Amino acid sequence: MLERIPAPTPREDLHVLVIDNQSLVHEVVTASLHEIGIKHVENAFNAFHAKRLCESRQFDFVLLAFNVSHDKDGFHLFEELKHLNYINDTTTVIFLSAETSPELVNCIVELQPDDFWVKPLQRNKIVTRFDYILQVRYKLHKMLHCMKVGDYSTAMYYAERQLNDPSLSEYHPRIKRLIGDCLLQLRDYDTAESYFRTLLQTIDHAWVHIGLTRSLLRQDELEEAQLIVDDLLLRPDTRFLTYDLLAQYFIEKEQFDVAYEQMKEASRLAPRNIERNKRLWDLAKLNHDKLGQLNAVQNMAKFAKNSIHDSPQLPLNVIRSTIDLATSLGDVEGEKYLNRAESELAELSHQKSIRAELGSQIDVIKSRMLCLKNDKRAAETLMKGQTTSTEGLSLEDSLDKMKAFHELGMREQCVSILDKLRKQIEGDTFTSQVVNEYLNQESIERTEIQFTTKELKHMATVNYKENRLIPAYNNLRQALILSPSDKQIALSLLKVIVQIHLKEELSPEQIKTAERAAKMLYQNGLSPTQSEKRDQYVRKIGIEVDTSLASELVGVVAAKV
Repeated sequence: MLERIPAPTPREDLHVLVIDNQSLVHEVVTASLHEIGIKHVENAFNAFHAKRLCESRQFDFVLLAFNVSHDKDGFHLFEELKHLNYINDTTTVIFLSAETSPELVNCIVELQPDDFWVKPLQRNKIVTRFDYILQVRYKLHKMLHCMKVGDYSTAMYYAERQLNDPSLSEYHPRIKRLIGDCLLQLRDYDTAESYFRTLLQTIDHAWVHIGLTRSLLRQDELEEAQLIVDDLLLRPDTRFLTYDLLAQYFIEKEQFDVAYEQMKEASRLAPRNIERNKRLWDLAKLNHDKLGQLNAVQNMAKFAKNSIHDSPQLPLNVIRSTIDLATSLGDVEGEKYLNRAESELAELSHQKSIRAELGSQIDVIKSRMLCLKNDKRAAETLMKGQTTSTEGLSLEDSLDKMKAFHELGMREQCVSILDKLRKQIEGDTFTSQVVNEYLNQESIERTEIQFTTKELKHMATVNYKENRLIPAYNNLRQALILSPSDKQIALSLLKVIVQIHLKEELSPEQIKTAERAAKMLYQNGLSPTQSEKRDQYVRKIGIEVDTSLASELVGVVAAKV
């Protein structure tokens, strides 16, 4: 027995909201909709006005310009209206834009609006198109209602019936896509694979290829998936979606280094998505890419401005990532980033409301800066009032406090915070999966390693000059754990291992460390001088380096990145 579904709203009772900063657009759209019997049309010229209107009424249709006004773009406004449930699964959304760049189209496609109209708008086309969309809305009502409530089997039943309606021919691809989505939601991957294969005989849309690839990956049919991925990364309409799909696949397989490369490409092709930038930031932290962390959080701060994601935490996180980068660099480069962090913190601190809200977090940041300047006594004074409590703090607040304790050598407090954070991360979502792995990594490193990358590099230099090779080796080994992509550390480590090898037989652990360092150097671009040194060290140590990457799919991906 199929569920009883409420009747759709009659045409004369529909409410439409038009959000655009151009008066002409409002005039043309309103007149066109009145012509076809839509009586209730509201107009908003900016995001603030749009939200005020949505507070008092649920709209059936929302026409949204990408460039709303200076206070917010359409992407972020759409995201905010969805977050507030002013736009839901029963709302028909139409994007308006005069711009059609690939980056913009990627961002809009990701939002999956019901239609996309290119400005300037013409009255006769609005009448024809809106009337058609309205008829489609009524015919798809039962199917969309079932999707909204998560009844995927019944949604498929209605979808298959509607494929027999020739008046819906323009929407048949969308209906077929919905059926594929239902099969994936139901985790019937074998049936989904057959379904997408059949569709490919007549439809060459990006979502069909992505659906088939997702079905194959879910069944671990990697050989065929690799062949498809090879083609999809060459196509402009599928490249972005493929990188996104691969990132999630490699995360599930706990191949976080490879997932990071895919997420970087997806973010580059569709840069406005704040949640993706957040995932990119998490993966950068997990892969010890300090510069990548800074780039990701800078993008978050840039694209979140005036959006629902905007908050004082974002510029604070930019400063934190700048300090993280400074701790891994030499004196000259490190000082440059430290000066930048100090300047940005001073600017943030001048805002009284922010200073009051973020007072304790700002003190922690100042403590970390003092440690970088080797003024640990002043840093300790600032940290005296800080406890190991994480209550009321964001993850980043707590992690920063943990780093400050670690940099002061306060190991017990550092480990206490990590233990508390690990208990807070639960579930199998992207964030919990990646962040939990990051916390495990931090726990091992902060427990076993007592110094920063910068301090370890300095200690290694002193020990090497004094011919204390084993201490120098241990310093560099730990530094490479903290900064596994630092090519200079890896080269220095191989150099020290060569010197040890000239005096005595290498231990299995030293050989394994040399192989890891050499492998990283073979997989990253080096200058001719660096390549020559690497090859010379590898020959002298007498190791064979496996330069293959982490997965069957990686070879294809790496070739396209």
